[in-house]
Amino acid sequence: ACSLLRSPKGFPKLKNDTFLRAARGEETEHTPVWCMRQAGRYLPEFRETRATQDFFATCRSPKLCCELTLQPLRRFPLDAAIIFSDILVVPQALGMEVVMVPGKGPTFTEPLKEVEDLLKLRQKVDVTAELGYVFQAITLTRHSLEGKVPLIGFSGAPWTLMSYMIEGGGSSTMAKAKSWLYRHPEASHRLLRLLADVIIDYLVGQVAAGAQALQLFESHAGHLGPELFQDFALPYIRDIAQAVKSKLKEEALPLVPMIIFAKDAHYALRDLGHASYEVVGLDWTIRPQEARAQIGKDVTLQGNLDPCALYAPKEKIGELVKKMLEGFGTQRYIANLGHGLYPDMNPEHVGAFVEAVHAHSRHINKH
Repeated sequence: ACSLLRSPKGFPKLKNDTFLRAARGEETEHTPVWCMRQAGRYLPEFRETRATQDFFATCRSPKLCCELTLQPLRRFPLDAAIIFSDILVVPQALGMEVVMVPGKGPTFTEPLKEVEDLLKLRQKVDVTAELGYVFQAITLTRHSLEGKVPLIGFSGAPWTLMSYMIEGGGSSTMAKAKSWLYRHPEASHRLLRLLADVIIDYLVGQVAAGAQALQLFESHAGHLGPELFQDFALPYIRDIAQAVKSKLKEEALPLVPMIIFAKDAHYALRDLGHASYEVVGLDWTIRPQEARAQIGKDVTLQGNLDPCALYAPKEKIGELVKKMLEGFGTQRYIANLGHGLYPDMNPEHVGAFVEAVHAHSRHINKH
């Protein structure tokens, strides 16, 4: 299905636009649903495709990214696809080396230690030269989807990427990265600005390549409190949405809906609702009604079933989905998990989740 011999434009007509309609706040017959990390290790076919190949080499192969993106759609009636890639391709574009270490995860061979290390980063990034492989994967996948569902592009947000670049990988405290915010605020802003500028060009390039929606992942928001978030995360989150939109206009590209997912950032929901994103993604630790009260009626919400709920028996998953839909309401809402799928999850339970969203939301809409 993923052959590179298609023209870059002249994309197939979209057959199921439920996800895009919900993102824009238009009425939908059923609540659309997709899952973070739906192209992932819980699928045996994913493990098989990935087995022989280094992780980042896979990210750099448009054909493999296309295949991995399409796999979950062959199994489940999902309402959106999200391109298979990784948020750490942006630090790579800045010249940093990241390797995937089995059992440990992504690891930077030389993390940023001192402020002087910022000088080692590329100050001007040509995203087409550095990240063109992602654009190719998007174009190829958009053709190969044959209009089945919309394709979502994404990026990590500046603070989340900065925290990886300084920590050198995952961390339970983010103490090294946070110490920069307290000890070197100016240098931190320099780094965050550099990241934001690259992310803006990267996201615009994804739309030019065929992405029909964009999600910004501020996965490490929970390590910041309200003050640090206000100073070091929110201004860049806001700026990215506004700059992407104005560049899309300038370049006569489609104005696609944008989603902000700031994990564990309850303290900032009101601000995120006013940050120029059409959709605010929620993790599983907040009640739908509370989120709606803070974010208001003019923004679509996305989320937020606890991923671990998928370990429950299928009937129980159905009950939890029904409760979630009653909490959010079926309109101005995109169903999802409150974080990504885990590698040991049963694909059948993912199917039960997707089908329950469709069945219960149709039922609620009729009555």
